[in-house]
Amino acid sequence: MAPVLSGSDGRLLQHRSFVAFWLSRTSSSFGFQMLSIIVGWQIYSRTQSAFWLGMIGLVQFVPSVTLALPAGHIADQFDRRRVVLIGQICEWLAIAVLAWLTWQGDASVWVILLLIFIIACAKTVESPSMISMLPALVPASILPRATAANAVSGQAAQIVGPALGGFLYAAGAEVVYTATAGLYLMSLLLVATLRYEQAQPRRTPATLSSLFAGVNFIRKRPDVLGVISLDLFAVLLGGATALLPIFAHDVLHTGPLGLGLRSAPAVGALLVGFWLSHRSLTRNVGMIMFISVTGFGVATLIFAFSNLMWLSLLALFALGGCDMVSMVIRGSLVQLDTPDEMRGRVNAVNSIFINTSNQLGEFESGMLAAWLGAVPAAALGGIGTLLVVALWMKMFPGLRHRQRLESSTA
Repeated sequence: MAPVLSGSDGRLLQHRSFVAFWLSRTSSSFGFQMLSIIVGWQIYSRTQSAFWLGMIGLVQFVPSVTLALPAGHIADQFDRRRVVLIGQICEWLAIAVLAWLTWQGDASVWVILLLIFIIACAKTVESPSMISMLPALVPASILPRATAANAVSGQAAQIVGPALGGFLYAAGAEVVYTATAGLYLMSLLLVATLRYEQAQPRRTPATLSSLFAGVNFIRKRPDVLGVISLDLFAVLLGGATALLPIFAHDVLHTGPLGLGLRSAPAVGALLVGFWLSHRSLTRNVGMIMFISVTGFGVATLIFAFSNLMWLSLLALFALGGCDMVSMVIRGSLVQLDTPDEMRGRVNAVNSIFINTSNQLGEFESGMLAAWLGAVPAAALGGIGTLLVVALWMKMFPGLRHRQRLESSTA
């Protein structure tokens, strides 16, 4: 994985704090993916109940919505590195307790859910500070490449993490929890070594109005509003991946080979992320973003109507790649258009949009599939994505004509 950091001229590797940041994110991402799958297996093996599996999602969803705005405010009021460090210490302690209780055989379902809730709260508070810290570790000129490298580690964790957790689960859930605690310990030790390269602004006093300043800032910046809302509606409508089990079983009739469908978008995103981490986007970034979201919609349509396994895999591969291009541009543009003293609150609002679109998108796809069938539901999602792109290109002409990620007015 390390070569992705170097790029063609090695500039990313010259920024030691970014390397530590990247390794920290990689460690915690792998740990979280392992934790997520093992908790579900452990609880289901004890309860044999889908209700308790749903409770895992609920205890993570509630903090992600209720604590997001305060977390963004905290990120803009305090040293972000310390906020991340405190958050990861809390997560590590909860995972360590979970490992110890599992070793002792005393981990009840309610205790597991309570510890997952604590982890979700700490992760929600930590997240805006972690995201907002990235621009302070590298120059603005290579931030998009740093964003792509960061996204690559996340995609790799999504692909390998669950498989690694499943492999270790054969030795017992306590082994997985112990390994996860070790990964989180490595992550927080790396965070402790970070040093900012870019100057940090003075923090403004906290007020009630400043809590919602991120919302007001986004409303006044058309480009930021455009990319955040485009992500919201594109993901909300184009959630075909939530229907993969139905397509594998009822449309493609693949049996166990259908498991490959789940990995195809992540593999496409991973490879495109590698490429983007070696290249800088310097021209026509607005149109490139709209084209990539259009590709996302077209790939969704191809997947919807395909009854060939190879074509479905190719469509999902392209879907993941297009989404990665769009994600890097959106993420970099939001960071670069937002003053540092506002990044925590703006990223907090953005995280609410992302979490809401992912979860509501899966709900929308599931309900539509139950009503119309999986193929029409996925096809309507693809068509809806294309309509959103056309509408957003008309509503946000400045974003459509935007040439560079850096803004002269930020």
